Amino acid sequence: MKLAEYGDAHMDLALHGLELKTLDPYLSGWRMRVVPALGHLAVRMITNGAVDRTVQNWIADELSRSTVKNTIAVLVRVMEQAVRDGIIKVNPARVTGSQKLYKQAEDELLGPRALTLPDWETLIALADALVAASHDQYRGWGDVAVFAACTAARIGEISGCRIGDIDTTQWIWTVRRQTTPAPGRLTDKGTKGTRARRVPIVEEIRPLVAQRILSADPHPDTHLFTDPPGERTSTTVLRNATHWDNVATKLGYEHLRHHDLRHTALTWFADAGVQVHVLRRIAGHGSPTTTQRHLHPDVHKITAAGAALSAHFNVLRAPPSLPGPVVMTR
Repeated sequence: MKLAEYGDAHMDLALHGLELKTLDPYLSGWRMRVVPALGHLAVRMITNGAVDRTVQNWIADELSRSTVKNTIAVLVRVMEQAVRDGIIKVNPARVTGSQKLYKQAEDELLGPRALTLPDWETLIALADALVAASHDQYRGWGDVAVFAACTAARIGEISGCRIGDIDTTQWIWTVRRQTTPAPGRLTDKGTKGTRARRVPIVEEIRPLVAQRILSADPHPDTHLFTDPPGERTSTTVLRNATHWDNVATKLGYEHLRHHDLRHTALTWFADAGVQVHVLRRIAGHGSPTTTQRHLHPDVHKITAAGAALSAHFNVLRAPPSLPGPVVMTR
């Protein structure tokens, strides 16, 4: 039996005794995160490794600590019920290192540029490799990767990108945050508050966007990025269809996640001199601190910053120039 079927059938038993204020976030975590990520697997196929990778993906998608905690908790309860039913012997969902994973994500223990592609050529090589590795060599997989690495957008936001969101006169994309209330179904939450932001479309990807607009249905609500069946591209589908992990490892980026394309874009913007408060608006972050954790400047930029500060000090220390002699004229 698949995890989604088992959990839905035994949810009353698994969540027995919980208070109502706890029950709602648990059920939300089950529907919105556990089922889309693991629901297609049989209960016996849920391993510690599968749970760890799933938790890492939730963290990469910038879910809060409390959200991840509640989601893990409901998964633990469902799998504990499976243990009581004799389906499995050990509960694989008892994750004890989620806080450590958060610390690793925040401190970037893998190195200052480990989560960032170095240049445009590497990005194109990655996009081409993803297309080549897919079953149907669908060009759209590569387009999504390039678009993400040049706009600092999440894959879920790209999947919701519509023709009407693109202003080709100013080359600005109005990004509308998306949520997933049910597997495979994205709901636009509109433009209230800070959930909508504007992102520049750089010259390098304007031809890509223009071509997709020309080849798409001219209706403004038509989505630009879809998978071969015509559905909007999701993170899981992109990863599975392109064999992302294998491709990234072969290219020498074994730690590269789909979300790191967002890190790449923000780092490239920063390398180009865009200030943090502007980057925060582009990324849609609530705090500049969050934006700074996404930036991975290289050594050359760091040494250049030191040279710039030294030059500034030299200007401040230089004596003011004296006025020249006054020449009297008749």
